Amino acid sequence: MTVKLTKAAADETKSYIEQQDSDGRQYLRVGVKGGGCSGFEYNITISQTYDEEKDTIFHQYGVDVIVDRKSALYLDGTVIDYYNDLSQRGFTFTNPNAVKSCGCGSSFQA
Repeated sequence: MTVKLTKAAADETKSYIEQQDSDGRQYLRVGVKGGGCSGFEYNITISQTYDEEKDTIFHQYGVDVIVDRKSALYLDGTVIDYYNDLSQRGFTFTNPNAVKSCGCGSSFQA
């Protein structure tokens, strides 16, 4: 099971974490939840909790990425990038498990 973070996504995550006034270790938590226009919706947050029985952790470009085991089934092989342009800014997901995606890029069908 692998979720890959590009350098651009890692840099944006590190910048965001540095701006937070928080004690303790912080992780980029990536998951999926039911919803969106295609059935599943990507969920990306900063978390201070990691449960080694329920989560898988990846260390990439200085960022600790955690994925819960249920979401891992849908995210295996996904590449998370960060896009910054005049017309759009945000994280993008390239998921080889998605058989259908919506136009907004934040939901998919597996």
